[in-house]
Amino acid sequence: MPSFTTTRRVRHKASQMFDLVADVEAYPEFLPLCTGLRIRRRVVSGEGIETIVAEMEVGYKAIRETFTSRVTLDRPRLRIFVEYIDGPFSHLENRWTFVDADVVSDVGFSINYEFRNRMLGLLMGAMFDSAFRKFAEAFERRADEIYGMPG
Repeated sequence: MPSFTTTRRVRHKASQMFDLVADVEAYPEFLPLCTGLRIRRRVVSGEGIETIVAEMEVGYKAIRETFTSRVTLDRPRLRIFVEYIDGPFSHLENRWTFVDADVVSDVGFSINYEFRNRMLGLLMGAMFDSAFRKFAEAFERRADEIYGMPG
């Protein structure tokens, strides 16, 4: 099963980076392969935890796929967990962690996935792998645009 894990030290606060990743509606503006996103359900608990069910459309050239995920935003612990619900994968799960370190923060990103259809996996696998490797970098660039480039 393909997987990828990285930790990036970024020049922004952990809470700012959490907010960027939690803003799933903005993904089509800057995230590789994301061509559309629709929120199907949003539930907020009293403990600072929010659960979103979102439908994301991804595409490259003539290939388009839509998948549904449950996104758990755990603001008190600065963690985000994404669980696959429906679409072209047999498995997809990713986690984000955000930890302050002085005036910077460490952003952890891990993902593992497997396509349901072997042919689709062969067609899109390398492209998805490349895009997932650029996700954390895309969020860092977005933070620089939103919050400015720290001194």
